[in-house]
Amino acid sequence: MNNTIAVEDRYCAHNYAPLPVVLVRGEGVFVWDDQGRRYLDMMSAYSAVSHGHCHPRLVKVMTEQAQRLAVVSRAFYSDRLAPFLQRLCEVTGQDMALPMNSGAEAVETALKAARKWAYSVKGVAADRAEIIACEGNFHGRTIAIVGMSSERQYREGFGPFPAGFKLVSYGDTAALAAAITPNTAAFLVEPIQGEGGIIMPPPGYLAECARICKKHNVLLICDEIQTGLGRTGALLACEHDGVKPDGLILGKALGGGLLPVSAFLARREVMEVFKPGDHGSPFGGNPLASAVALEAINIMVEDKLAERARRLGDHLLTQLKDIPSPMIKEVRGKGLLIGVEVHPERIKARRVCEALMEQGILSKETHETVIRFAPPLIVTEEQLDWAIARIHRVFKTLHTG
Repeated sequence: MNNTIAVEDRYCAHNYAPLPVVLVRGEGVFVWDDQGRRYLDMMSAYSAVSHGHCHPRLVKVMTEQAQRLAVVSRAFYSDRLAPFLQRLCEVTGQDMALPMNSGAEAVETALKAARKWAYSVKGVAADRAEIIACEGNFHGRTIAIVGMSSERQYREGFGPFPAGFKLVSYGDTAALAAAITPNTAAFLVEPIQGEGGIIMPPPGYLAECARICKKHNVLLICDEIQTGLGRTGALLACEHDGVKPDGLILGKALGGGLLPVSAFLARREVMEVFKPGDHGSPFGGNPLASAVALEAINIMVEDKLAERARRLGDHLLTQLKDIPSPMIKEVRGKGLLIGVEVHPERIKARRVCEALMEQGILSKETHETVIRFAPPLIVTEEQLDWAIARIHRVFKTLHTG
Protein backbone atom coordinates (compact mmCIF):
# COMPACT_ATOMS: atom_id res chain seq x y z
CA MET A 1 0.00 0.00 0.00
CA ASN A 2 1.19 3.51 -0.83
CA ASN A 3 2.58 5.09 2.35
CA THR A 4 0.45 8.24 2.01
CA ILE A 5 -2.67 6.11 1.70
CA ALA A 6 -1.61 4.01 4.69
CA VAL A 7 -1.05 7.09 6.88
CA GLU A 8 -4.37 8.63 5.89
CA ASP A 9 -6.08 5.32 6.55
CA ARG A 10 -4.51 5.30 10.01
CA TYR A 11 -5.31 8.87 11.04
CA CYS A 12 -8.33 9.98 8.99
CA ALA A 13 -11.93 9.00 9.71
CA HIS A 14 -13.12 6.45 7.17
CA ASN A 15 -16.02 8.54 5.92
CA TYR A 16 -14.87 8.28 2.31
CA ALA A 17 -13.75 5.41 0.09
CA PRO A 18 -11.31 7.14 -2.28
CA LEU A 19 -9.87 5.54 -5.37
CA PRO A 20 -6.28 4.42 -4.72
CA VAL A 21 -4.49 7.40 -6.25
CA VAL A 22 -2.53 10.17 -4.49
CA LEU A 23 -2.88 13.49 -6.29
CA VAL A 24 -0.18 16.13 -5.87
CA ARG A 25 -0.71 18.74 -8.61
CA GLY A 26 -3.40 20.13 -10.87
CA GLU A 27 -3.52 22.43 -13.87
CA GLY A 28 -6.54 23.10 -16.03
CA VAL A 29 -8.42 19.85 -16.66
CA PHE A 30 -5.53 17.66 -15.56
CA VAL A 31 -4.16 16.34 -12.25
CA TRP A 32 -0.97 14.42 -11.54
CA ASP A 33 -0.31 11.71 -8.97
CA ASP A 34 2.75 11.15 -6.79
CA GLN A 35 4.24 8.91 -9.48
CA GLY A 36 4.07 11.66 -12.09
CA ARG A 37 1.16 10.13 -14.00
CA ARG A 38 -1.34 12.52 -15.57
CA TYR A 39 -5.13 12.11 -15.43
CA LEU A 40 -8.06 13.91 -17.03
CA ASP A 41 -10.30 15.04 -14.20
CA MET A 42 -13.87 14.05 -15.06
CA MET A 43 -15.16 14.80 -11.56
CA SER A 44 -14.31 18.48 -10.97
CA ALA A 45 -14.67 17.85 -7.21
CA TYR A 46 -18.44 17.50 -7.63
CA SER A 47 -18.52 20.75 -9.68
CA ALA A 48 -16.31 22.74 -7.30
CA VAL A 49 -13.52 22.88 -9.93
CA SER A 50 -15.67 24.06 -12.84
CA HIS A 51 -13.02 26.66 -13.75
CA GLY A 52 -10.28 24.03 -13.86
CA HIS A 53 -7.43 23.49 -11.44
CA CYS A 54 -5.32 26.48 -10.39
CA HIS A 55 -6.91 28.91 -12.82
CA PRO A 56 -4.24 31.64 -13.21
CA ARG A 57 -6.68 34.55 -12.82
CA LEU A 58 -8.15 33.05 -9.67
CA VAL A 59 -4.76 32.18 -8.19
CA LYS A 60 -3.56 35.74 -8.89
CA VAL A 61 -6.58 37.32 -7.20
CA MET A 62 -6.34 34.93 -4.25
CA THR A 63 -2.63 35.61 -3.76
CA GLU A 64 -2.98 39.37 -3.98
CA GLN A 65 -5.94 39.45 -1.60
CA ALA A 66 -4.27 37.07 0.89
CA GLN A 67 -1.34 39.48 1.09
CA ARG A 68 -3.70 42.38 1.70
CA LEU A 69 -6.56 41.22 3.96
CA ALA A 70 -8.03 37.75 4.38
CA VAL A 71 -10.45 37.38 7.31
CA VAL A 72 -11.96 40.01 9.63
CA SER A 73 -15.44 38.52 10.31
CA ARG A 74 -18.74 40.21 9.52
CA ALA A 75 -18.36 42.30 12.68
CA PHE A 76 -16.92 44.89 10.29
CA TYR A 77 -17.44 45.92 6.67
CA SER A 78 -14.81 44.97 4.10
CA ASP A 79 -14.27 46.40 0.64
CA ARG A 80 -14.59 43.00 -1.06
CA LEU A 81 -17.98 41.71 0.08
CA ALA A 82 -20.22 44.39 -1.45
CA PRO A 83 -18.95 44.10 -5.06
CA PHE A 84 -19.09 40.28 -4.83
CA LEU A 85 -22.70 40.18 -3.64
CA GLN A 86 -23.77 42.91 -6.06
CA ARG A 87 -22.37 40.95 -9.00
CA LEU A 88 -23.84 37.68 -7.73
CA CYS A 89 -27.32 39.18 -7.36
CA GLU A 90 -27.12 40.87 -10.75
CA VAL A 91 -26.20 37.73 -12.70
CA THR A 92 -28.75 35.53 -10.90
CA GLY A 93 -31.60 38.06 -10.81
CA GLN A 94 -32.01 37.80 -7.04
CA ASP A 95 -32.47 40.76 -4.70
CA MET A 96 -30.22 39.92 -1.75
CA ALA A 97 -27.66 37.32 -0.68
CA LEU A 98 -26.29 35.89 2.54
CA PRO A 99 -22.72 34.56 2.17
CA MET A 100 -21.62 31.35 3.87
CA ASN A 101 -18.87 28.77 3.35
CA SER A 102 -20.01 25.23 2.63
CA GLY A 103 -23.04 24.18 0.66
CA ALA A 104 -24.62 22.59 3.72
CA GLU A 105 -24.35 25.91 5.57
CA ALA A 106 -26.14 27.64 2.73
CA VAL A 107 -28.90 25.02 2.80
CA GLU A 108 -29.30 25.48 6.56
CA THR A 109 -29.51 29.22 5.94
CA ALA A 110 -32.28 28.64 3.41
CA LEU A 111 -34.20 26.43 5.85
CA LYS A 112 -33.98 29.07 8.59
CA ALA A 113 -35.05 31.81 6.20
CA ALA A 114 -38.02 29.78 4.95
CA ARG A 115 -39.25 29.02 8.45
CA LYS A 116 -38.89 32.58 9.70
CA TRP A 117 -40.61 33.88 6.57
CA ALA A 118 -43.48 31.48 7.20
CA TYR A 119 -43.97 32.85 10.71
CA SER A 120 -43.35 36.54 10.13
CA VAL A 121 -44.79 37.00 6.63
CA LYS A 122 -47.10 34.12 5.73
CA GLY A 123 -48.63 33.88 9.20
CA VAL A 124 -48.00 30.23 10.03
CA ALA A 125 -48.48 29.45 13.73
CA ALA A 126 -45.31 29.18 15.83
CA ASP A 127 -43.30 25.98 15.36
CA ARG A 128 -45.75 24.59 12.79
CA ALA A 129 -43.91 25.44 9.56
CA GLU A 130 -43.25 22.58 7.16
CA ILE A 131 -40.69 22.27 4.38
CA ILE A 132 -41.20 19.83 1.51
CA ALA A 133 -38.22 18.12 -0.14
CA CYS A 134 -37.88 15.26 -2.61
CA GLU A 135 -37.10 11.60 -2.23
CA GLY A 136 -33.57 10.93 -3.46
CA ASN A 137 -32.43 14.42 -2.51
CA PHE A 138 -28.95 15.37 -1.40
CA HIS A 139 -28.70 18.76 0.28
CA GLY A 140 -25.79 18.13 2.66
CA ARG A 141 -24.76 16.28 5.79
CA THR A 142 -26.02 18.19 8.82
CA ILE A 143 -28.48 16.58 11.23
CA ALA A 144 -31.40 18.63 9.93
CA ILE A 145 -30.53 17.96 6.30
CA VAL A 146 -30.03 14.20 6.61
CA GLY A 147 -33.25 14.20 8.58
CA MET A 148 -35.06 14.98 5.32
CA SER A 149 -33.08 12.43 3.31
CA SER A 150 -34.58 9.20 1.99
CA GLU A 151 -31.17 7.52 1.80
CA ARG A 152 -30.87 5.00 4.63
CA GLN A 153 -27.11 5.29 5.06
CA TYR A 154 -27.25 9.07 5.41
CA ARG A 155 -29.71 8.73 8.31
CA GLU A 156 -28.76 5.51 10.08
CA GLY A 157 -27.30 6.11 13.54
CA PHE A 158 -27.75 9.88 13.49
CA GLY A 159 -31.29 10.35 14.87
CA PRO A 160 -33.40 11.73 16.37
CA PHE A 161 -34.06 14.27 13.67
CA PRO A 162 -35.83 17.65 13.73
CA ALA A 163 -39.51 17.67 12.79
CA GLY A 164 -41.11 19.78 10.09
CA PHE A 165 -40.01 18.04 6.89
CA LYS A 166 -42.01 16.13 4.27
CA LEU A 167 -40.82 14.12 1.30
CA VAL A 168 -42.53 13.74 -2.08
CA SER A 169 -41.55 11.81 -5.20
CA TYR A 170 -39.07 13.68 -7.39
CA GLY A 171 -40.56 14.73 -10.71
CA ASP A 172 -44.14 14.31 -9.49
CA THR A 173 -45.94 17.66 -9.45
CA ALA A 174 -49.22 16.09 -8.35
CA ALA A 175 -47.48 14.73 -5.25
CA LEU A 176 -46.15 18.21 -4.48
CA ALA A 177 -49.57 19.79 -4.81
CA ALA A 178 -51.12 17.13 -2.57
CA ALA A 179 -48.49 17.58 0.14
CA ILE A 180 -48.95 21.34 0.53
CA THR A 181 -50.90 22.54 3.56
CA PRO A 182 -51.50 26.00 5.04
CA ASN A 183 -48.35 25.38 7.14
CA THR A 184 -46.08 24.76 4.16
CA ALA A 185 -43.27 27.29 4.08
CA ALA A 186 -41.15 26.10 1.16
CA PHE A 187 -40.42 23.45 -1.43
CA LEU A 188 -36.70 22.68 -1.59
CA VAL A 189 -35.62 20.98 -4.81
CA GLU A 190 -32.61 20.22 -7.00
CA PRO A 191 -33.25 20.96 -10.70
CA ILE A 192 -31.23 17.79 -11.37
CA GLN A 193 -30.47 15.34 -8.57
CA GLY A 194 -26.68 15.10 -8.74
CA GLU A 195 -25.69 12.85 -5.87
CA GLY A 196 -28.91 10.92 -6.38
CA GLY A 197 -27.42 9.62 -9.64
CA ILE A 198 -27.84 12.47 -12.18
CA ILE A 199 -31.60 12.04 -12.06
CA MET A 200 -33.49 14.17 -14.58
CA PRO A 201 -37.07 15.30 -13.89
CA PRO A 202 -39.67 15.37 -16.68
CA PRO A 203 -39.55 18.39 -19.02
CA GLY A 204 -41.38 21.35 -17.54
CA TYR A 205 -41.27 19.91 -14.02
CA LEU A 206 -39.69 22.93 -12.38
CA ALA A 207 -41.99 25.36 -14.17
CA GLU A 208 -45.06 23.49 -12.91
CA CYS A 209 -43.57 23.38 -9.39
CA ALA A 210 -43.14 27.15 -9.55
CA ARG A 211 -46.77 27.58 -10.59
CA ILE A 212 -48.00 25.35 -7.75
CA CYS A 213 -45.85 27.12 -5.18
CA LYS A 214 -46.99 30.56 -6.29
CA LYS A 215 -50.64 29.47 -6.16
CA HIS A 216 -50.28 28.33 -2.54
CA ASN A 217 -47.90 31.09 -1.34
CA VAL A 218 -45.07 28.60 -0.85
CA LEU A 219 -41.42 29.51 -1.43
CA LEU A 220 -39.70 27.67 -4.26
CA ILE A 221 -36.06 27.21 -3.24
CA CYS A 222 -33.69 25.70 -5.79
CA ASP A 223 -30.55 23.97 -4.55
CA GLU A 224 -28.07 24.68 -7.35
CA ILE A 225 -24.91 23.91 -5.41
CA GLN A 226 -23.91 21.31 -8.03
CA THR A 227 -25.97 22.40 -11.02
CA GLY A 228 -25.45 26.16 -10.81
CA LEU A 229 -22.89 28.45 -12.42
CA GLY A 230 -22.80 26.97 -15.90
CA ARG A 231 -22.60 23.25 -15.17
CA THR A 232 -25.77 22.26 -17.09
CA GLY A 233 -25.37 24.59 -20.05
CA ALA A 234 -27.10 27.60 -18.48
CA LEU A 235 -25.90 29.87 -15.71
CA LEU A 236 -28.55 28.24 -13.51
CA ALA A 237 -30.25 24.93 -14.24
CA CYS A 238 -33.64 26.41 -13.34
CA GLU A 239 -33.28 28.69 -16.37
CA HIS A 240 -33.89 25.70 -18.64
CA ASP A 241 -37.51 25.81 -17.43
CA GLY A 242 -37.68 29.60 -17.43
CA VAL A 243 -37.96 29.62 -13.64
CA LYS A 244 -36.79 32.33 -11.25
CA PRO A 245 -37.04 30.78 -7.78
CA ASP A 246 -37.91 32.63 -4.59
CA GLY A 247 -34.67 31.34 -3.08
CA LEU A 248 -31.45 30.06 -4.62
CA ILE A 249 -28.59 28.12 -3.06
CA LEU A 250 -25.12 28.27 -4.62
CA GLY A 251 -21.75 26.86 -3.62
CA LYS A 252 -18.95 24.66 -5.00
CA ALA A 253 -17.97 26.47 -8.25
CA LEU A 254 -18.52 29.81 -6.51
CA GLY A 255 -15.15 29.32 -4.82
CA GLY A 256 -13.33 28.79 -8.11
CA GLY A 257 -11.88 25.48 -6.93
CA LEU A 258 -9.74 27.31 -4.38
CA LEU A 259 -11.94 28.09 -1.37
CA PRO A 260 -15.26 26.98 0.13
CA VAL A 261 -17.72 29.73 -0.77
CA SER A 262 -21.51 29.48 -0.72
CA ALA A 263 -24.51 31.74 -0.60
CA PHE A 264 -28.25 31.78 -0.12
CA LEU A 265 -29.98 34.28 -2.38
CA ALA A 266 -33.62 35.32 -2.27
CA ARG A 267 -36.28 37.92 -2.83
CA ARG A 268 -35.98 40.90 -0.52
CA GLU A 269 -39.15 39.90 1.35
CA VAL A 270 -37.55 36.57 2.26
CA MET A 271 -34.07 37.80 3.13
CA GLU A 272 -35.25 40.69 5.26
CA VAL A 273 -36.60 38.29 7.90
CA PHE A 274 -33.00 38.12 9.18
CA LYS A 275 -32.06 40.66 11.84
CA PRO A 276 -28.61 41.23 13.40
CA GLY A 277 -27.77 38.24 15.57
CA ASP A 278 -30.22 35.84 13.87
CA HIS A 279 -27.60 34.03 11.81
CA GLY A 280 -23.96 34.29 10.89
CA SER A 281 -20.51 32.84 10.28
CA PRO A 282 -17.09 34.33 11.15
CA PHE A 283 -15.71 33.14 7.80
CA GLY A 284 -18.81 33.70 5.64
CA GLY A 285 -18.22 36.53 3.18
CA ASN A 286 -14.62 37.08 4.24
CA PRO A 287 -12.53 39.35 1.98
CA LEU A 288 -10.43 36.50 0.59
CA ALA A 289 -13.44 34.39 -0.34
CA SER A 290 -15.30 37.40 -1.72
CA ALA A 291 -12.43 38.41 -3.98
CA VAL A 292 -12.05 34.90 -5.38
CA ALA A 293 -15.80 34.38 -5.84
CA LEU A 294 -16.20 37.69 -7.66
CA GLU A 295 -13.43 36.72 -10.08
CA ALA A 296 -14.96 33.25 -10.48
CA ILE A 297 -18.27 34.83 -11.54
CA ASN A 298 -16.53 37.21 -13.93
CA ILE A 299 -14.61 34.37 -15.59
CA MET A 300 -17.80 32.32 -15.87
CA VAL A 301 -19.54 35.15 -17.73
CA GLU A 302 -16.63 36.50 -19.78
CA ASP A 303 -15.45 33.09 -20.99
CA LYS A 304 -19.04 31.95 -21.67
CA LEU A 305 -18.53 28.74 -19.74
CA ALA A 306 -22.25 27.95 -19.65
CA GLU A 307 -22.39 28.07 -23.46
CA ARG A 308 -19.31 25.81 -23.62
CA ALA A 309 -20.95 23.36 -21.24
CA ARG A 310 -24.09 23.23 -23.38
CA ARG A 311 -22.21 22.62 -26.64
CA LEU A 312 -19.64 20.19 -25.31
CA GLY A 313 -22.19 18.48 -23.09
CA ASP A 314 -24.37 17.70 -26.09
CA HIS A 315 -21.32 16.19 -27.80
CA LEU A 316 -20.32 14.11 -24.77
CA LEU A 317 -23.86 12.89 -24.13
CA THR A 318 -24.31 11.81 -27.74
CA GLN A 319 -21.00 9.95 -27.80
CA LEU A 320 -21.64 8.18 -24.49
CA LYS A 321 -25.07 7.06 -25.65
CA ASP A 322 -23.41 5.45 -28.67
CA ILE A 323 -21.29 3.09 -26.56
CA PRO A 324 -22.56 -0.41 -27.50
CA SER A 325 -22.24 -2.12 -24.13
CA PRO A 326 -24.77 -4.47 -22.50
CA MET A 327 -23.41 -3.26 -19.17
CA ILE A 328 -24.89 0.19 -19.67
CA LYS A 329 -28.48 0.67 -18.55
CA GLU A 330 -28.91 4.39 -19.29
CA VAL A 331 -26.95 7.54 -20.12
CA ARG A 332 -28.51 10.81 -18.95
CA GLY A 333 -27.65 14.38 -18.05
CA LYS A 334 -27.55 17.98 -19.16
CA GLY A 335 -24.56 20.09 -20.12
CA LEU A 336 -21.39 18.73 -18.57
CA LEU A 337 -23.23 16.84 -15.83
CA ILE A 338 -23.72 13.33 -17.15
CA GLY A 339 -24.29 9.98 -15.49
CA VAL A 340 -23.78 6.53 -16.99
CA GLU A 341 -25.89 3.99 -15.11
CA VAL A 342 -24.77 0.38 -15.29
CA HIS A 343 -26.61 -2.86 -14.62
CA PRO A 344 -25.41 -3.71 -11.08
CA GLU A 345 -25.85 -7.44 -11.65
CA ARG A 346 -23.30 -7.23 -14.47
CA ILE A 347 -20.75 -4.71 -13.18
CA LYS A 348 -20.24 -2.40 -10.22
CA ALA A 349 -19.76 1.27 -10.99
CA ARG A 350 -16.62 1.38 -8.85
CA ARG A 351 -15.02 -1.32 -11.00
CA VAL A 352 -15.62 0.88 -14.03
CA CYS A 353 -14.07 3.88 -12.24
CA GLU A 354 -11.01 1.82 -11.31
CA ALA A 355 -10.60 0.75 -14.94
CA LEU A 356 -11.00 4.34 -16.12
CA MET A 357 -8.30 5.40 -13.66
CA GLU A 358 -5.92 2.90 -15.30
CA GLN A 359 -6.71 4.64 -18.61
CA GLY A 360 -5.90 8.09 -17.20
CA ILE A 361 -9.45 9.24 -16.43
CA LEU A 362 -10.65 10.10 -12.94
CA SER A 363 -14.31 9.73 -12.08
CA LYS A 364 -16.29 8.39 -9.13
CA GLU A 365 -19.30 6.19 -8.68
CA THR A 366 -22.61 7.28 -7.19
CA HIS A 367 -24.74 4.72 -5.31
CA GLU A 368 -22.69 1.86 -6.83
CA THR A 369 -24.59 2.10 -10.11
CA VAL A 370 -23.75 5.43 -11.76
CA ILE A 371 -20.45 6.76 -13.10
CA ARG A 372 -20.35 10.55 -13.07
CA PHE A 373 -18.78 12.51 -15.93
CA ALA A 374 -18.49 16.20 -15.03
CA PRO A 375 -15.18 17.65 -16.26
CA PRO A 376 -14.14 21.27 -15.73
CA LEU A 377 -16.10 23.58 -18.02
CA ILE A 378 -12.87 24.66 -19.70
CA VAL A 379 -12.41 21.19 -21.23
CA THR A 380 -11.96 21.08 -25.02
CA GLU A 381 -13.71 18.87 -27.55
CA GLU A 382 -10.39 17.20 -28.33
CA GLN A 383 -9.87 16.33 -24.68
CA LEU A 384 -13.39 14.93 -24.47
CA ASP A 385 -12.82 12.82 -27.60
CA TRP A 386 -9.64 11.46 -26.01
CA ALA A 387 -11.68 10.49 -22.95
CA ILE A 388 -14.56 9.04 -24.97
CA ALA A 389 -12.20 6.69 -26.82
CA ARG A 390 -10.88 5.36 -23.51
CA ILE A 391 -14.36 5.04 -22.02
CA HIS A 392 -15.31 2.92 -25.04
CA ARG A 393 -12.21 0.82 -24.49
CA VAL A 394 -12.96 0.29 -20.80
CA PHE A 395 -16.50 -0.94 -21.38
CA LYS A 396 -15.39 -3.23 -24.21
CA THR A 397 -12.57 -4.70 -22.09
CA LEU A 398 -14.74 -5.19 -19.01
CA HIS A 399 -17.38 -6.96 -21.12
CA THR A 400 -15.05 -9.25 -23.02
CA GLY A 401 -12.53 -9.76 -20.23
